[in-house]
Formats: sequence, structure tokens, C-alpha cells
Amino acid sequence: MGVADFNQIRRGEHLPERVATQIGKEISEGRIAPGDKLPTEHLLSKTFGVSRSVVREAIAQLRNEGLVETRQGVGAFATDMERRQSIRIEQDNLSDRVSFGSLFQLRLPLEIEAAGLAAIHHTPEDIARLDETLGRMSGAERWTNEGIIADLAFHRQVAAATQNEYFLMFLGFVAERIHLAINAARETAVLEEIVEITIAEHVAIRDAIASGDPSRARSAMRDHLVGAAARIDLSLDIF
Repeated sequence: MGVADFNQIRRGEHLPERVATQIGKEISEGRIAPGDKLPTEHLLSKTFGVSRSVVREAIAQLRNEGLVETRQGVGAFATDMERRQSIRIEQDNLSDRVSFGSLFQLRLPLEIEAAGLAAIHHTPEDIARLDETLGRMSGAERWTNEGIIADLAFHRQVAAATQNEYFLMFLGFVAERIHLAINAARETAVLEEIVEITIAEHVAIRDAIASGDPSRARSAMRDHLVGAAARIDLSLDIF
């Protein structure tokens, strides 16, 4: 397969998701064979007309779905069929509000418990990575798609800080699809207000995890998720 088989991504689309969809289709339909190495980040970035951070998020999504494995210092490869453990929810299915609400509901117990475990098991490196993603969320790019990418990276890092690879696998998968909530919230609220509120909620989660208090961390994550749902007028069964 050559990179010429890929199409340029239109600006209005959620970029990592669309890049992942195109690459995933090539893998699922066998044009990228099991064990084949994917093109480099640089080449994919140039081919799709997106930034390398978008490509990295797309590869992370494919890894969470079991379609790709990455090897440190070597690159990304399509997984062998017998090792492929893929959970797929097509993004188009989530245009249905009931389906989307169900996925968001599933997110609550997973993310809340992940925050609690992260408070217990995090390392100094985990906190440094949370701070790095917060810096990207709070910087000059916070108004752009890069801010959304950093938001997703923050939640993935909370999952990583649990030191439980299955939290990272499942939450990475769910969080990619929940990006719709972030986009919808930005469309229906005053952007400056929504971004600042979101950043403050993430800072509270980070501080709670760093404090080592699992109860406080769970509460901070719960407050964030309830707020995120409210910002898109999503009704959840929360007790």
C-alpha cells in the first residue's frame, strides 16, 4: 500500500478520528497487511495535510482499538490477525443521542475509578505528563483543535497513571469517541467561558491525583464529567 491511497482530510472534520478511520479501513480491508509497518508520522502528516500531533492521536486510537501496535524507536505496525483484539464503535452510530448518552454513561464509572487509582499509583513522571498536557490545554492553542487533542491526552494520561493497562486501553477507546461532547460544548457555549471552566476542572483533577487522595480525585473527576454532560444538555442517571 502506498500513502497515495489516503485522502486529504477536510478542515471541518475531527482530524484524529478521520485519520484513524482511513488508516483503519486500509488495515481492515487488507491493504495494509498484518505485520506491515505504517508510513512514518512525517509522511502521514504530509499525506493527510494535518499536524504530526493529529497523526499521533490517530495512531493512539488505532492502538487502543487493537489494530496497531507501536514499537519504541521503530514505528507503528498493523497487528497480526490472531493478536487483534478490536472493539469498534463506528463514529456515525454516535450521531444518535441515545447511543451517545449510553457511551457517556459508561465513561463515568471508568473515569472516576481511574482518577482514584491514579491518586494511589501515580509516579512523578505521570504528574509531569499531566502537567504537560495541561500546559498545552492552557496555552495559545487552547482555542483550536490542538486544545481538544490535549484534553483527550490528559484523560489518557490519567488512565495511564492507574498503572493498569486495561484502563488505558478502554478509556483511550471511549475518550476518542467522547470528543463529540467537547466539540458540541464549544459550539453551544461562549468559547472563552467553556475553555476556562474546562481547564479549571482538569487542574482540580490533576491536583487531587497529585495529593494522593483517591476520594478527592474521584470527586474531582465526577464533577468534571457531570459538568461536561451539563454543557451539552445531556441527561445522565447520576446518584
